[in-house]
Amino acid sequence: MRATNSLAALFLSIAVWVATDTFGQSDEQPNILLIVSDDQGYNDLGLLNGDIITPNLDRLAKEGTRLTSFYVAWPACTPSRGAFLSGRYPQRNGIYDMIRNEAPDYGYKYDPETYAITWERIGGMDVREILIPEVLKSEGYYSGIFGKWDLGISKRFLPLAKGFNEFYGLVNTGIDYYTHERYGVHSMYRNNERTEEDKGAYATYLFEREALRFLDERKQDEPFFLYVPFNAPHVSSALDPKIRGTVQAPPEFEAMYPAVETAYQLGTRYGEETLVPTREKRKRDFRAATTCMDASIGKILDTLDRKGLVDNTIVIFFADNGGGGPADNGALRGGKGDTWEGGVRVLSIVRWPDGGIPAGVENNAFLTGMELLPSLAAATGAQLPEGVVLDGYNWWPTLRGEAESPRQDMFWKRRGLRGARVGDWKWVDMGEGRGGLFNLAEDIGESRDLSKTRPDMLARLQRRFDEWYQETMIEAEPRGPFKDF
Repeated sequence: MRATNSLAALFLSIAVWVATDTFGQSDEQPNILLIVSDDQGYNDLGLLNGDIITPNLDRLAKEGTRLTSFYVAWPACTPSRGAFLSGRYPQRNGIYDMIRNEAPDYGYKYDPETYAITWERIGGMDVREILIPEVLKSEGYYSGIFGKWDLGISKRFLPLAKGFNEFYGLVNTGIDYYTHERYGVHSMYRNNERTEEDKGAYATYLFEREALRFLDERKQDEPFFLYVPFNAPHVSSALDPKIRGTVQAPPEFEAMYPAVETAYQLGTRYGEETLVPTREKRKRDFRAATTCMDASIGKILDTLDRKGLVDNTIVIFFADNGGGGPADNGALRGGKGDTWEGGVRVLSIVRWPDGGIPAGVENNAFLTGMELLPSLAAATGAQLPEGVVLDGYNWWPTLRGEAESPRQDMFWKRRGLRGARVGDWKWVDMGEGRGGLFNLAEDIGESRDLSKTRPDMLARLQRRFDEWYQETMIEAEPRGPFKDF
């Protein structure tokens, strides 16, 4: 929300949006399928880019609406996920940085006793935060998550403590796709317990398996929320220098792309010279893993078809942040970790026939992941959490073409990096003199800095950023784990 909005206005507006929104042909509560990819680029879609194979996401885009101006709240994993699940800025919900150990980046492998007392093991999202499945539970929704969690490992932070009925997946930022270890620490859980039951099996297939089982076990009169956050195509979190830095993919999907001439080259890892993957190999691996994920998405969509659930199931797909490394962000500048468009504007698709969402169109409305919670509450009749300040809006009238987007602004802060979008104007501060002022309506690639010709607009966006930061970070009710209170 805009920092200048009063809380009273905020709650009144949300109440009006929820109360006045109506939905189409079915009297049944809609099912919800939320699919999130990891580090997929803005242009990593077969419809847009002939170098990558994604027939099932292409199909989803043809059957739904592709959102071309959709943003996440942080340009990397953990804070982005916390924001779209809570409907609140990272600075407001307390997860405004990563919950991970940095030592493995330097080749360190933890023993179990040492790992048990590390930040990655004990950190997590503030237990007072209310997430989507908790909101839906009041309307009888059965919720499952199969894939990447990344909001805390201790039981009080795991999905079952946040409204989910089932969980199978990795608990932190990344894994080796086969061993399921994050730099030597096994990271796969079933519900509240660590498990090695599927060690050696490719992770994408496991999340597909669990999602299909979940769908097949649902009763006809039991609405569901199925959240499938794939770890693909995130790079593998393996200590092996030949694997780290690239993405593991099954051979049959590797074979769908041209062979690389040189797979490895001399490089430095952990301070020593060793063989590391070439950029050519990394790009091929990335695309192969994305195509494998796409095939799993296709099987999930096919199951909805088989069970007659297509029309009354909301399907939402997007990437958790902009693509990095071998990803393709198209015309967008920058990538993962940046407050440039390439770090925060992401690929997104929404399909819901019964909700009146048009098929095969692009919608350039300014929208974000924080819209999910209020929008799903509106679609299901669920009550929004009482007394909680939300930063998201109900997007359904906008997606149906009935109204302009209620979102007027968006702000980002990643450590020393800052960014603000107000209307079509974007201010970026990447530190060390990098950044500027850009008109996205005319310059989506942020190539023409207008700071000197429009100092008035620059001052306006910087002022709005300061107001937002004061409201969400300084004055808001404090949340952990990073804030001292």
